[in-house]
Amino acid sequence: MEPEPDSFRQFVMEMSLLVENAGGEPEIIDRGKKLLKTLVSDYSWLADIFIQHNSESYSQNLLYLDPQERFSIICFVWGPGQHTPIHNHTVWGLVGVIKGEERCDEFEVADGIPVYTGRSHKMIKGQVDAVSPTIGDWHRVSNPTNDVSISIHVYGANIGKVVRRKVGVNQNVEDFVSGYSSECVFRS
Repeated sequence: MEPEPDSFRQFVMEMSLLVENAGGEPEIIDRGKKLLKTLVSDYSWLADIFIQHNSESYSQNLLYLDPQERFSIICFVWGPGQHTPIHNHTVWGLVGVIKGEERCDEFEVADGIPVYTGRSHKMIKGQVDAVSPTIGDWHRVSNPTNDVSISIHVYGANIGKVVRRKVGVNQNVEDFVSGYSSECVFRS
């Protein structure tokens, strides 16, 4: 099936206007969630190259980077049981599930260490969530299903180049830069 890029192109234009004209992060998150909910209601616009599952690790494929790096749009593809480390973002972010489901375990920082809050929530197809340093920035995301899950993430920066923090393999909090899994970028 050929991708139908019109809905993605419209989303990019509306996000660009929103980021340019919004009165601050709360407005970007509130209005951006509505825009992303519309985009993830159907993903016929998304080319197959961006939704290929990697059995070794989840993938984060850059779809669009604002020319001024005010926001980036990434497609995450999760194999069964795959998960992120516990990590933060340092910028606002929106997550919309387009296939399957995701589980988000929430963390708060105490004495410089992320501590599980005991709160988790599940997101299913069509649902949108938000993160930011002001509303909750530390979490671990996983695919709890036996099938591939796919989500679209929008971040308030070029997230692949942002220095962030994560809990490493030795349970130490360390800096990391996520980068992207693919050098291919969506062309609408």
